[in-house]
Amino acid sequence: MSKSNLANTDTIKSWQRREFVTTMIKAIGTAPLLTIPAAGFTLEHFKPGEVFTVQQVIDLILKSIPGAPFPKTVDTIKSGDPSQTVSGIVTTMFATDAVIEKTIKAGANFIIAHEPTFYNHLDDVAWLENDEVYKHKRDLLEKNKIVVWRFHDYIHSHKPDGVLMGVINALGWQKFYNPDNPHILTIPDTTLGKLIPHLKEKLGVSHLKFIGDLSQKCSRVALMPGASGGTAQIGTVRKEKPDVLICGEINEWETAEYIRDMQRMGSQTSLVLLGHSVSEEPGLEWLVNWLQPQIPGIKITHIPSNDPFAWA
Repeated sequence: MSKSNLANTDTIKSWQRREFVTTMIKAIGTAPLLTIPAAGFTLEHFKPGEVFTVQQVIDLILKSIPGAPFPKTVDTIKSGDPSQTVSGIVTTMFATDAVIEKTIKAGANFIIAHEPTFYNHLDDVAWLENDEVYKHKRDLLEKNKIVVWRFHDYIHSHKPDGVLMGVINALGWQKFYNPDNPHILTIPDTTLGKLIPHLKEKLGVSHLKFIGDLSQKCSRVALMPGASGGTAQIGTVRKEKPDVLICGEINEWETAEYIRDMQRMGSQTSLVLLGHSVSEEPGLEWLVNWLQPQIPGIKITHIPSNDPFAWA
């Protein structure tokens, strides 16, 4: 899903770059430089106390995305007026009713959501005009003047992929990251049985599904958060031959059945399913640290939408 990298501006003096990186380190803390996606940062930013609109923030973000704005994308305004002045920003996976209510309480009026707001990929609402659930959410947003903008295609097109980096940071796997093959990590001295509790602890997953032998060595890991689809997932397994594929969501008649047949043939490749929402949520936390230094006068808060499922 990632596109080509955006070159850094040649006119920035070296001392300015060092000062910027120093500011970023202070903002983010002691995290390794890998967590700071310098290659994609725009060095333009708003001054503290400066007033700006939703559209100005969006435009600022797009300057860091290779090839943006895209002629065709789902990353559009789903609710509200982009000329509205920003009072605060919330990042989240899904703009659920609960997230919207928390946004209102926080005094924010701009939600950046990774996934759809109105229950389908394109946020087409024509089929929902008389639906009570849709109308309740729409009215809640309109009454409180909340703007919702989807940030899906663009964050995945950032160099590096913001969602992937958020997950890698959350798992503490920065030193295993290879920018030349970002979805493949080599983790020494681990097994599937050790890997699963690590994933649950670091990502806050209470339950997950897997296919494989818990005693199996899992050194070569294919990490594919979200729902990239069976063709992409199976294609990665065929090309990279990982010990384990870790992803968020699958169509159960596709990737799972391919892995099951592989294992019947003697393959040791395992599959771990985290759940879609929890597998990408760290990317929206990554966005807070990425964006905050560029708009220092406005508070940016991550509000997780969390896993919607309970386990019986």
